[in-house]
Amino acid sequence: MDKRSWLAGAAVACSSVLLGHSARAATIGDGILAELNFARTRPAEYARVLEREVASARSAASGFADEDPYALEEAVDFLRSQQPLPPLRSNPGLVAAAVDHAQAQGQTGGFGHLGPDGAPLSERLHRHGVWAGLAAEDISYGYRTPRDVVRQLIVDSGVPNRGHRNNIFGPAYQLAGVGCGRHSQYGAMCVIDFAGAMVRR
Repeated sequence: MDKRSWLAGAAVACSSVLLGHSARAATIGDGILAELNFARTRPAEYARVLEREVASARSAASGFADEDPYALEEAVDFLRSQQPLPPLRSNPGLVAAAVDHAQAQGQTGGFGHLGPDGAPLSERLHRHGVWAGLAAEDISYGYRTPRDVVRQLIVDSGVPNRGHRNNIFGPAYQLAGVGCGRHSQYGAMCVIDFAGAMVRR
């Protein structure tokens, strides 16, 4: 399957999720994980993809229309110098934690990394049997395809420390879980939970 066909299929899958078809949730999660691993394992190639898209950033129809031009260029430079990393592996506990946060927060229209009950990431992971020595979370709001979600987090416009990007390219992270859904304020959201080595309990 060529890249254009894959992106079209991913967009259809994401639309289905946002319309409430939970059976498609695994499909969009797989698409985002594949996009993350494309960037992690082939950063120089991903830089070329991003660079081509940056060229259309001034177009009103572009997904880059609201991005900081400097952040876009800086992201391309980062990717060009980034060393390839091993792919992230999907973990059922991380997936469950991400899905739960997306569903709970989406319903309330919340924002951020605390659950509706005030639970931080570590507590939410523990509820799903995830005990990791290192964990992090990225959340994207308002984007509807794997490419747009991952691109937004890598560019990280408006985030001075590029924390979302640092998580994606964190060499200590080995596992990930993705959960997407409808958000009452932003229309869509996707949660990506990362973990390093698991601690046995």
